[in-house]
Amino acid sequence: MDSRIVVENIYLLVIVTLISVLQNAFFALKVEKECNRKNVQTSAFERVSCANRNCMDAYSTFLAVMWCAGVCLNQAPAAFAGIIYLVVRQKYFVGYMGQTSQSTPGYLFGKRVLFFLLLMSVVGIFNYLLVHYYGSDYKGYVETITNAASALLLIP
Repeated sequence: MDSRIVVENIYLLVIVTLISVLQNAFFALKVEKECNRKNVQTSAFERVSCANRNCMDAYSTFLAVMWCAGVCLNQAPAAFAGIIYLVVRQKYFVGYMGQTSQSTPGYLFGKRVLFFLLLMSVVGIFNYLLVHYYGSDYKGYVETITNAASALLLIP
């Protein structure tokens, strides 16, 4: 298979992954900045450290479902959902640095985006099995639905 064709099928996912790496570096810098202050045991350090840990705990799940959804179904809505997740994760992190109650909307919205990506992955795998065992390909219909449904992620 031509490597150009492979890259065309995943370049949006690669871009979102690299943006997420930059976001992780930003979070780490925030933790380091709080750690370098004179009083490390402050509540600000605890909040930043905890927010960073929480984001890192969900990071592997996010990458897995985003890549599965993009490879198994369609990269465009998966990458769009990935960008939305990164924006929500930033909102969660900043909200957690303030009061922890400010982080709740970001947390709940992030779970919704992860569920959408998981659903895309399952539908993509199910469509592959339909094609493989029954010869029925519904990928075109499903891609149309997921492209339209990805816009619904913007509704709070």
